[in-house]
Amino acid sequence: MQDFGSKLKKLYLNKPEWVINFPKWFLSSQKINELRSMPRMAIVEVAGRDSVAAAVKSVEKEGFTDLIPTYAFTGTEHGPWSSVVKAVGLLSRRLPEVRVHKLLVIGSCEFWQALNGRFISDLITRYGFYTPCVGCHLYLHAIRIPLALKLGKVPIISGERERHDGAVKINQISEALTIYQNLLENFGVGLLFPLRHIAKGDHIKDILGFEWQEGEDQLNCVLSGNYRRLDRSITIFTEQVHKYLEEFAMPCVRKIIESYAKGHVPNHIEIAARVLGF
Repeated sequence: MQDFGSKLKKLYLNKPEWVINFPKWFLSSQKINELRSMPRMAIVEVAGRDSVAAAVKSVEKEGFTDLIPTYAFTGTEHGPWSSVVKAVGLLSRRLPEVRVHKLLVIGSCEFWQALNGRFISDLITRYGFYTPCVGCHLYLHAIRIPLALKLGKVPIISGERERHDGAVKINQISEALTIYQNLLENFGVGLLFPLRHIAKGDHIKDILGFEWQEGEDQLNCVLSGNYRRLDRSITIFTEQVHKYLEEFAMPCVRKIIESYAKGHVPNHIEIAARVLGF
């Protein structure tokens, strides 16, 4: 008989459609009612160092008493599953006064593909650039909306930052972060960016209270750094990103999440195609 942790690892390895209609062993009706009764609860996006620091900062600012750590798979990450489990353990030890609940795993590779994989040629033709990173981060926030709704529209904590010691990440520019938040607000869910204006990595270490180098002890993406040229420069403009999000990604994600919210697994590719005008 597999324990809960082993089953989560299996989800990470197999990556099934896993956004709604969860089995009882994963999230029972009784557990949902129990969680809904907790007034100061939030969902935590578990990724790497910044996500743990964001949870710590949010507890200090918002007074959350209960945190639900969540990992969302994309199909492009690689690395040891133990790094995710370790991050949750570090969060629990850093916040002994807070109830850190069992880690939950969610995701839909078909959802990710509809935004970032299937229509690459069309997206390049229409918007003059392509990177999966912007749509990926939009996906990572949006994929948690159905769970947040199920638990009573609880807020979601993310470790997004506009600056990283002078480096710019195209998926975390100010305009993109605002659009991500707007999407979740449309569904009545708050998306918290407590680290948004923290530029220095040393400040993140101060919040954590222990040593953790950026990029270490976390899963990695096979497409990491794809939008940087050989000289590390970025030739994608803010206007292009904004147009891509407003015209394609946001309408696509909105329709997909509306379907999930009604209890239906959507045809992700068909929705994306219709938004593109086919």
